[in-house]
Amino acid sequence: MKFSKLQATGNDFILLDARELERDWASLARKVCQRRFGIGADGLILVQSSLVADIRMRIFNSDGSEAEACGNGLRCVVRYAIEGGICQPRNISPHVLGIDVETIVGIRRAKAHISGHGVEWVEVSMGKPLFRPEEIPVSLEVDTVPVLGYPLVVGGEELHLAILSMGNPHAVTFISSPVAQFPLAEMGPEVEGHSVFPRRVNFEVVRALSEGEMEARVWERGVGETLACGSGACAIAVAAQLLGYAGSEVNIKLPGGELRLSWDGKGEVLLNGPVEEVFVGEWH
Repeated sequence: MKFSKLQATGNDFILLDARELERDWASLARKVCQRRFGIGADGLILVQSSLVADIRMRIFNSDGSEAEACGNGLRCVVRYAIEGGICQPRNISPHVLGIDVETIVGIRRAKAHISGHGVEWVEVSMGKPLFRPEEIPVSLEVDTVPVLGYPLVVGGEELHLAILSMGNPHAVTFISSPVAQFPLAEMGPEVEGHSVFPRRVNFEVVRALSEGEMEARVWERGVGETLACGSGACAIAVAAQLLGYAGSEVNIKLPGGELRLSWDGKGEVLLNGPVEEVFVGEWH
């Protein structure tokens, strides 16, 4: 199988043109995503044919579980599909192409910004945030939504979580100290697998640097700590606005780079960032 490896702010993925392929995708994801015995990646992404959009995307985490949403993976899919000639994008402007991508949680619109080197920057519409406990899902009985300060004791420390869904579940905590000092390797698995999250959860640790700038680290469900997380960045932007840490636009600094987010407080969250192809090869 021919594959391409792409990365978006350090979030790396193996992409396959799977329009005519059938495999045990969960098993393959576990094999190819291993960083010592495989290709190495945070996830395996399949590009398939769609009856309702230009292409269809499926993503499997490195542990073999299938994810509902992945913003950085979606941005990689856009570059892969356009540059590989898998779909015919729309001309939005002289240097911007548009495509629609079918995902488990609905159709996502994307704009690819083109330069002389091909697709370099991609904006994707990540859908509307969901706040009701059954939509996230989270096993809580609450009187009001959104849930913005749920106290969760982990490792003897009380975290105050903003809990929401961007098509997949997220728990965001804001701290006053540098995020590099947070014991994410120890606390991340505890939050991810806590009993209040029946489908596990993505966990984001954030510090507000200014009204328009945040720094963050992410413990990604089914993967572990990643250099970036697109849906996690969206969850951070929404939580930051609702808690008064940010306005409608925010830049989020992650270990793998910087993402730009915008949300009008009602509609879909827009995620912007660079995309790069790392290498191509064949898997035998």
